[in-house]
Amino acid sequence: MTDIVDELKWRGLLALSTDEDALRKAFADGPVTFYCGFDPTAVSLHLGNLVQILTMKRIQLAGNKPLGLVGGATGLIGDPKPTAERVLNDPATVADWVGRLRGQIERYLDFDGPNAAEMVNNLDWTSGMSAINLLRDVGKYFRVNNMIAKEAVARRLNSEAGISYTEFSYQVLQGMDFLELYRRHGCMLQTGGSDQWGNLTAGTDLIRKAEGVAAHALATPLITKADGTKFGKTESGTVWLDPELTTPYAFYQFWLNADDRDISKFLRIFSFKSHEEIEELERMTEEAPFKRAAQRALAEELTVLVHGQDQLDRAVAASKALFGQGDLGELDAPTLAAAVAELPNAQVSELGEFVDLFVATGLSASRSAARRTISEGGAYVNNTKVEDEAAVATPADLLHGRWLVLRRGKRNLAAVELMR
Repeated sequence: MTDIVDELKWRGLLALSTDEDALRKAFADGPVTFYCGFDPTAVSLHLGNLVQILTMKRIQLAGNKPLGLVGGATGLIGDPKPTAERVLNDPATVADWVGRLRGQIERYLDFDGPNAAEMVNNLDWTSGMSAINLLRDVGKYFRVNNMIAKEAVARRLNSEAGISYTEFSYQVLQGMDFLELYRRHGCMLQTGGSDQWGNLTAGTDLIRKAEGVAAHALATPLITKADGTKFGKTESGTVWLDPELTTPYAFYQFWLNADDRDISKFLRIFSFKSHEEIEELERMTEEAPFKRAAQRALAEELTVLVHGQDQLDRAVAASKALFGQGDLGELDAPTLAAAVAELPNAQVSELGEFVDLFVATGLSASRSAARRTISEGGAYVNNTKVEDEAAVATPADLLHGRWLVLRRGKRNLAAVELMR
């Protein structure tokens, strides 16, 4: 890769930069030490954070040195939300989340070689700083008229909620992070999302005033979905990187179900495939969208990246088995549980006729409709065709002693869970 700026542009990852020509020259003269910050405001990172992590990885692959910052200090304060004050978490919780997020980030960066990544924590340089020193040494460089003009602050100032001095001061802390990393590591670039632009430029302004040096900021765009729903969200909630919060199966299905209108954008942002490979997948989507080749390729690549090959194999096996292309009985209990959790389901205290179970799950509107589905040969339980309209489910039919997978026709699925 000869020009990382062009690469980021091609992938739709360059929304804003402080001075593109100067940044391009800095990369050419490189290597550039750069950082991206992640605040521990939850127990796990999510897909929005993955955009930043993979952008860091791309810049590192181009020969530059990344610093992954997990904000043990800024996580105690909280970046201003658009509508209301954040709930402040206790220090022990934040410290635990710092460790968890650090472990997630470390999976994606290379910590060996001449441009080895490093992890840093801004609590290291803030915990011993007094309020007097913060105001004298850092606060003197910030102008209130500029601070209130920042989009996140202005939005809150114009809302009924207003903004506390705590959240108003967040940009001072983030600006100080950049200054400290410049002084400690020679860091010259900060990356982040475009919604963080005000905080990113707070750092470049501080370095210019305090050190007389022109540092750089680069922002990726916020990702939107063609159907108007929020990226990284499903009906069941946020798509997390932690497999305990979002199962590998659900993660795989998120990408597999991506809208054809979004898949080209998702490929360029998230995939490490070559330009030629991505353009070929885009062509296949345009010519034969029903094959979902691009979605499948991206789902497989990212599931391996985030969860590993074994979890991809399990997710693919479950996906095939649900639609009659494999043996549901061969799926282990956690994989099956993850798969049925994504389906419409009914919980029952006792088993009964299959017609009643089809109605309970919503696969059939009525008992008569369920009987008609059976008589027409379109009803399946655990991929076995139901032949008798009066057939009754038995404990022997249960998968792992707990579930039944019902299917009407080729693609309409639901699950029944026996509660004990």
